[in-house]
Amino acid sequence: MQLLRDRLTPAVITQYETAGLWRDTTACEVLEENARRFPDRVAIVDGRMRLTYGEYWSAVQRLATKFVELGLTRDDVVAIQLPNWIEFAVAVNAAMLAGIPFCQFHADFRAKEVEFVLSFAEATCFVFAQEFRGFAYAPMVDEMRARLPRLKHLMMVGDKVPSTAFDLRAFLAERTHRIDDAALRARRPNGNDLCRVSFTSGTTGDPKAVQHTYNTTISACYICNHNQLLDADGATLIFLPVGLNWGLMLIVQSILAGAKAVLMDRFDAGAMMELINREKITHFASAPAAVIAMLDHPDLKKYDLGSLRAYVVGGASCPIEVIRRAERDIAGRLLEMYGMLETGSQAQTLMSDDPERVVGLVGRQVPEVPLRILDDNDRDVPVGTAGEIANIGPSVTPGYYNNPSANERAFTKDGWFKTGDLGVLDGDGYLKIVGRKKEMIIRGGANIYPREIEEVLFKHPAIADCAVIGTPHPRTGEQVVACVVVRPGQTFGFEEMSAFLAPQIAKYKVPERLELVDVLPRTPTGKVQKGRLRDLIEAQEPAR
Repeated sequence: MQLLRDRLTPAVITQYETAGLWRDTTACEVLEENARRFPDRVAIVDGRMRLTYGEYWSAVQRLATKFVELGLTRDDVVAIQLPNWIEFAVAVNAAMLAGIPFCQFHADFRAKEVEFVLSFAEATCFVFAQEFRGFAYAPMVDEMRARLPRLKHLMMVGDKVPSTAFDLRAFLAERTHRIDDAALRARRPNGNDLCRVSFTSGTTGDPKAVQHTYNTTISACYICNHNQLLDADGATLIFLPVGLNWGLMLIVQSILAGAKAVLMDRFDAGAMMELINREKITHFASAPAAVIAMLDHPDLKKYDLGSLRAYVVGGASCPIEVIRRAERDIAGRLLEMYGMLETGSQAQTLMSDDPERVVGLVGRQVPEVPLRILDDNDRDVPVGTAGEIANIGPSVTPGYYNNPSANERAFTKDGWFKTGDLGVLDGDGYLKIVGRKKEMIIRGGANIYPREIEEVLFKHPAIADCAVIGTPHPRTGEQVVACVVVRPGQTFGFEEMSAFLAPQIAKYKVPERLELVDVLPRTPTGKVQKGRLRDLIEAQEPAR
């Protein structure tokens, strides 16, 4: 996969390097320095084990050497589908160290989604779990293998790995594989080389594979660390899926800060607070739902949460009642952030902000990533007027892979990235999100594209017509609602819908609500009027 370099001009490179925003590091240089300076400091923890910085660095070197021995180069892609396990962090950093682009995606993805990602990314090596949450991945991969001619190497993480795959967990546990330091140093990439590819639109007809270099990736993490005061004395709790962008960023942020990363593969409010207590967690990030779950937990007062400094929420605006309760009952500061895969952090509230002043807002723009509000002709709108949010800066993607039409739509002529989100800047420079041009649903911080779910629903024999929309939800920001027209003489219920969708799409995409309707409102050209449909559904009582 070749990097789109149109926006990586010599002038842009010089600008960000001179400003110190591009440091030409893969994060592995920082990891190596951490291992040299404090080899016995705990670096990363999951439910099975703990690694010091010295052990972490050694594991990364050994796996990177293995990648080189397999013949993987910068022209290959390592795909990674793992839960929040230490092996994920090792695989990501090993790919970076060996100069091989990687593509991580959600552990909940199933056959249709996984095959699409592996095919479009042209993955050569696939690192995946043997089993997680009762799902066995090997049969799924075996079934699609013949349709993926570029996929040459399978690496599986588990306790009973079949002989058809490389046993990554056993390999890392042995700690005997030689490290080819000379080969690895010769392979280290340039900061402007392709680091990773992440998908924003699943299996829709307009796939968007977001490309990021090492420089755009690392600069986004440095910016967050600075704004959230994460340093070497910090400890980050990561329960956001590492297969999504934010979870990955938290791992890289921890390395850059020299902090401890604590991975949690199944969210539970009680277990989360126990980890905060035991591991002396200083930071975590989530949708507002996790904070609400903490506040509503009957054992909230049982745990010592005094180590917390800051916890960042995004994906949905946090209600003022929740902010006030959090300020009263949870240590540290609740910060709100607006960002996305393509740009990194764009705006956020800070420790110095008055929570009452910034309620409903997502803070001021991040200085390193300038922000504009544009009209439909890409012209700036007056203060207080709604328009499309656009950004430029060191953490912004160079563009989408193999999608010139998407790049043409996404960037202005002078290089600003148009987010598709609608916002308003007030007189003090604070940003409020007011809507989206896109139909994308954001549920609990995860992006969900309705068409992907609709395509699967249309396969059910009882369904004559359907549309998927998002409606407001107090805990997750939005809920996914399936609006279905049933064929005459057929029946279709919520349980049947859930069972039908579960094997085909990720669990977090399965609608929480089903509405049976007689007909979908459409325009004269046949397009579903989702705005009108949303108004009709919101006026009704939830039905399941």
